[in-house]
Amino acid sequence: MQYNNVSIAAFGYELPPNVVTSDDIEKRLEPLYAALHFKKGQLESLTGIQERRFWDPGFAVSEGAIRAGRKAIDVCGLPLESIRMLVYGGVCRDNLEPATACAVSHSLGLGPATLVYDVSNACLGILNGMVQVADAIELGHIEAGLVVSCESSRQIVDITIDRLLDSLNMDVFKQTVATLTGGSGAVAVVLSRIDTPDPRPKLLGGVVRSDLARHALCTWGPDTGIPASGLQVMNTDSVGVLQNGVALGVRTFEAFKHELQFGDDQPDKIICHQVGATHQDTLLRSIGIPKDKDFTTFRHLGNIGTVSLPITAAMAAERGFLEPGDLVGLLGIGSGLNCMMLGLKW
Repeated sequence: MQYNNVSIAAFGYELPPNVVTSDDIEKRLEPLYAALHFKKGQLESLTGIQERRFWDPGFAVSEGAIRAGRKAIDVCGLPLESIRMLVYGGVCRDNLEPATACAVSHSLGLGPATLVYDVSNACLGILNGMVQVADAIELGHIEAGLVVSCESSRQIVDITIDRLLDSLNMDVFKQTVATLTGGSGAVAVVLSRIDTPDPRPKLLGGVVRSDLARHALCTWGPDTGIPASGLQVMNTDSVGVLQNGVALGVRTFEAFKHELQFGDDQPDKIICHQVGATHQDTLLRSIGIPKDKDFTTFRHLGNIGTVSLPITAAMAAERGFLEPGDLVGLLGIGSGLNCMMLGLKW
């Protein structure tokens, strides 16, 4: 896919108030650590994650998306009536129905002719939403659109800790350690039609690839409501996700460079979905990208699902890591397995 008329008008994000360190989680898991003879610091050693953030108990994810959306709208400088599409891309939703996007659009004051809906695709929900908005802009259907998400890991982490303390079992720890990396946050991305001249980052295009035979490597269920009425269980084959996810990432990256006609030393910078230290090291080594081209947030924010990649891009822009003229790759890999990579000219 390629685009000629789409820019990233603004990012906005909201961070939760409660910082939870890996040491905090390990203190709750002391009976498990004693039973399995783990040393203190095991969680950070395995993942590279020092801390993550949680919303207050009972916090509605629509509220986080609303806060991030307001920030993005304030920054973008576009008239509110020009935003004619809103996609909520989070795994966590207030209810199974109606779409969480309805509450967000209402609170932001978007008009009644705005196309409003949720999209769900594991950690790729925001990227999927960006493509759908970009398609509508490219076709001339809308001038601008907004993609939002808010993820909350407090509940599933609490459930996982209880499960681990009930079992005191190594196999259960292996299946659930990835869940303990989960963080929380909210993000919004405004996309708009390019004005000439336009200093905003241009969306160049991208590619998708999948390996759906691996769809059972990471599951979270049985339903997607947060808060949920039933017991949530999340299991992850961390080794399988790493090996197969990186292999899919390599194939997708090759197609991505070909589609956008990037040279051997391009893209200039990359922003990846934030998983942890081992995933970062393995992926960068496999695609031949040096670490100084990558910007990360996982050490202090954990894995925030759909929010991870765009909030990292927003922070990279704020801190001057992304510079005018940079060719930037947004490299997303999610459970399924699905992979989407988008290219920007900053």
